[in-house]
Amino acid sequence: MKKIFIVTSAFLLACSAKAQVQTNTELKSLINQSFGYFPKLKEAENAVSSAEQRVQIAQIKMPEISGNASYNYIRPKITLPLEIDGKTEQFQFAPVHSGAASINVDYELFDFGRIKSNVEKAKTDLQYAKDNVDYARTQLAYQVAAIYYNVVYFQKAIVIEDSVIAYLNENKRVIESKLKNGDAIKIDLLNIQANLDAEQNRKIDLQNQLQKQLNLLSYTTGIQQASGKTFDFDVTVKDANAALGEAQANNLEFVLAQDRIKQAQIDRDIAKLADKPSVNLNGATGYKNGYVPTVEKLRFNYIAGVSLHVPIYNGNKMKQQVKLAETNIRQNELAIATMNNTYLKDIQQTLTDINTNLSSIKNTYTQIEQTKTAQQISASRFMNGTGTNLDITNASSNYQRALFTQLQYEYQLCQAKIELSRLMGYKYW
Repeated sequence: MKKIFIVTSAFLLACSAKAQVQTNTELKSLINQSFGYFPKLKEAENAVSSAEQRVQIAQIKMPEISGNASYNYIRPKITLPLEIDGKTEQFQFAPVHSGAASINVDYELFDFGRIKSNVEKAKTDLQYAKDNVDYARTQLAYQVAAIYYNVVYFQKAIVIEDSVIAYLNENKRVIESKLKNGDAIKIDLLNIQANLDAEQNRKIDLQNQLQKQLNLLSYTTGIQQASGKTFDFDVTVKDANAALGEAQANNLEFVLAQDRIKQAQIDRDIAKLADKPSVNLNGATGYKNGYVPTVEKLRFNYIAGVSLHVPIYNGNKMKQQVKLAETNIRQNELAIATMNNTYLKDIQQTLTDINTNLSSIKNTYTQIEQTKTAQQISASRFMNGTGTNLDITNASSNYQRALFTQLQYEYQLCQAKIELSRLMGYKYW
């Protein structure tokens, strides 16, 4: 029943996280593709396998069986003169050729909680390794999301740049026509050509940046293409304290911090067991010589017994180890307090970025309309001979600047929303 409750709770949390974030299926597909492709993630997954093996080793409570064999050549020969039946003979008490072969068994009967504590430690380490894999996946997912929307940004920037180049080419044709008719001068053509060259170079730079982002996409996912065209990532915005609560519940950094506290607590419990006794069963069977009166003859023998080991004094080493473990617990608790403070600051900064970019985007709509109208008027006046080439250039620059400004704000807003969802630990993929 408890297991069903845990699975159901995890499912509901996952559904809730997806409901809080909206994005497209292509991004989700790329993120899941990266989970099976990115080599660094496979390293973390391999650490889980190692931790699982350590759990299995810690759970083993079986007798230890070993085999021994030995041979010794002993000189001088150990003899004593003894009178037997009225005769004095040299009686041998130890063999010259001493040999033994045995199978030994040792079993810890009572360990006073050592094995149980070591198993718990191994299980906690396993959970930490699993959570670390989830954390690595989360970091990779948000890295892919950032790259994906970087691609969208540069693609949209290139579209804007193409529109600017098309506008300047159109006006270049007008100037060339006017130049033939004597209504323009050579300097006008040279000026607009210089502007065209500058915009072409700007487009080349944007294409270069786009290709670098596609290379990064290939590096993380194995796929070097993305068809996204809009900043469609959205997240439910909450106040800073509510967002911090989401982070504490969902963010894997907080989960890992809690795991480290549990690890330190178990280290303390293990340290406290250092002064506990242990009771062992032991036995052995085999062949050896040295038994009088025929000391050279190998004879079957066996032994069985119980041993008790009681620590008496270790120079307060145990107390120091317990104290160190408690200090580590405190250190990890303070680390969570620091994380709370840091995350609250980062969430507040991100919310500020979101609100600022939303306001800025609203203001750019009017600016774009005004500069677009000014561009059209400048082109019309130039066609009619009442405007100058400088008017066209200025109008084009202002319109271009307004479009890029809006694009920049939209991009920054998208990245801020991605960062907010990362801070709150949402798994939307």
